[in-house]
Amino acid sequence: MINIHVTEAQGQWDQAAQNLAARLYDHLVREGENQKIWVQAKPLPVHCRPAPRTLAHGHDDVLFGPRDAGGGSALPDLDEWARRMVDFYQRAERGKLMVLGRAGSGKSILIQHFARTLLAPENRSATARIPVIFSLGSWNPLEGSLRHWLIDRLDRDHPSLAGPASDGPAWAERLLGDNRLLVILDGFDEIADGLRDRALEGLRGSDLSLLVTSRRAELEAAVADPGPVHFVGLELDDLTLDDSITYLLRPAGASLTDESVSTPPSKWAHVFGEMNEDPGNPRCRDLTAVLTTPLMVTLARTVYATGRDPVDLLRKFDSRQAIEDHLLDAFIPSAYERPLSSPSSAKGGKGNLERPSRWDPDRARDWLGYLATHLRELTTHDIEWWRLGTSMSLTSRALVTGAMTGLLTGIMLGVVTGALFGLGLGGDPGPAAVAVVLNALGVGPAFALMHVITSKLQVGGAFTPSRMRLRLRGGTRKVRDSFLPRLQAGIIGGLIFGAVLGVGAAVYFAILGATPTLIVFTFGNSLTIGLGEGLAGGIIVALLAGLEDPIPPEETVSWSVLLDRNRTTVLTEMFALAMVVGLGYGALNGLFNGPRAALEGITVGLAIGGGLCTLTAWGRWVVLVRVWLPLTGRLPWRVRAFLDDAYARGVLRQAGAVHQFRHARLRDRLAETYPQPGPSMAGEHS
Repeated sequence: MINIHVTEAQGQWDQAAQNLAARLYDHLVREGENQKIWVQAKPLPVHCRPAPRTLAHGHDDVLFGPRDAGGGSALPDLDEWARRMVDFYQRAERGKLMVLGRAGSGKSILIQHFARTLLAPENRSATARIPVIFSLGSWNPLEGSLRHWLIDRLDRDHPSLAGPASDGPAWAERLLGDNRLLVILDGFDEIADGLRDRALEGLRGSDLSLLVTSRRAELEAAVADPGPVHFVGLELDDLTLDDSITYLLRPAGASLTDESVSTPPSKWAHVFGEMNEDPGNPRCRDLTAVLTTPLMVTLARTVYATGRDPVDLLRKFDSRQAIEDHLLDAFIPSAYERPLSSPSSAKGGKGNLERPSRWDPDRARDWLGYLATHLRELTTHDIEWWRLGTSMSLTSRALVTGAMTGLLTGIMLGVVTGALFGLGLGGDPGPAAVAVVLNALGVGPAFALMHVITSKLQVGGAFTPSRMRLRLRGGTRKVRDSFLPRLQAGIIGGLIFGAVLGVGAAVYFAILGATPTLIVFTFGNSLTIGLGEGLAGGIIVALLAGLEDPIPPEETVSWSVLLDRNRTTVLTEMFALAMVVGLGYGALNGLFNGPRAALEGITVGLAIGGGLCTLTAWGRWVVLVRVWLPLTGRLPWRVRAFLDDAYARGVLRQAGAVHQFRHARLRDRLAETYPQPGPSMAGEHS
């Protein structure tokens, strides 16, 4: 029996690893297609040389042969460098490799192609390490170790790995512990200033298989002692101008030296002709420096593929920085001017139909600028849907949440009260109207305050998206494990809710000149009602834990799927809670005050359920991202469609459950040119 159990557990373990590898490979294939880097039969060449010995621990003969180890490569292409890197990690049990290069040199493209090559079916095996790419700029070494941060990222981007394996710890923890992952850390230079030296210590001390990318200057500044980083290192060189000429002229079918071409020279050929005739001209030197950076060459190709005249690069700009800023600025309009190849391409589908952009390029730039500024405010590189809008101050978020919750409560009570009057059950309209206003004014501040408290304390994991799905199956252990925490959260929330309502009612009766006894009784009554509702709500939410089931390892979860799953979970649980609380409160209220009060009680229960939704990740998405940010012009009304479209146009990329800008230079430029946020956009974050 023990052997059978071990065999089954090992089979599940191997299957989980294979499912992860297959998902990662499919994702990288889509990313490659979306980046348009496989369109040409021969992409930009890759020039590499060994990293300086002051930074890296020598070179490796697998990466650099005898002829190119001293000064550079003999121009192997992207596929060849990927194969060399695959060979390096297949030989080294716990290999560590560092890829250096300046901004835009192609580091990210190289590691993506390497990971794609290693994950290809012909290279995949049951025991092979699985390459997973992480954006290292999000790691704060002062808040946790590299291993703990990696587990958190795996749980976020691959929710199925968060669940426990049948024979031990969670899948993510076991993958790292058994050295089944090849951890690719992209962007050491993106780590915040002042943290890189601590981060470097963590990388040096790690026993994981690692591949790290960085700009050279930031790594040199982080090396406190003269010794190397104990990584094998390679450094990406710039392109040659001939590389860029070949790349930019090939689509036009023109050549500077081919006299058999009968068509007139292309616009690019004219530009390169001037550069060859007067290479000492400062503007020609600046443009040469720009067009020897892979990022800028690909941007130039995109920008001037839409009919613009590249001769402007020699005429209108007087510095290298000005040319690069121009290409970054012109990329967004160019991306939104061209039609997409398929109506389904925004979601990874394929097709031959073309459709124009639904987004105005200027508005799209503004919205992308807000997203870039949001990332800068939160010091992150990940566009996490559950944190959009949180660059606003906590006070502003609470006010928006309270106002919308109060408005929803007022509308619901107003509709019910109006219907009761139509049925002849309304009684005196004056007190009824006052009751509607008082409830709306009480519920709004109550949930505004609860938003602040849950944000500060993260009660019950507030605002973190659930990695669970709801299924009709037994889960007594989950109910037992979550009962006390959820009950505690419900009681605290009920007391806050009752206290705010009680204070509001007490102030109202004090203004009317009521006796102190009545004022105290009113406050105590509201507090008791809030406590009862919180107690009932905590019990209901705890019992609903029995329906929560971990995402299976074979299921792919994108950011959109995670959002939809959270919506289903939140609406199901909050509707159940609202109905139980509302029916209970309505029954008691109706027993003493008649059927009218019973219906109003049920409505209040639904309003409370709606308010509790705002204390979840999906609820905050609705309040801030689907309503407030579009209302204030910071984002479009159809945010999901806009993000998917930006991904299809190559502006954004997807990394598990989040989006990222295609390149840090583009993100930083958008943030620089976006109008500075007002007072409501700065403050506390959570």
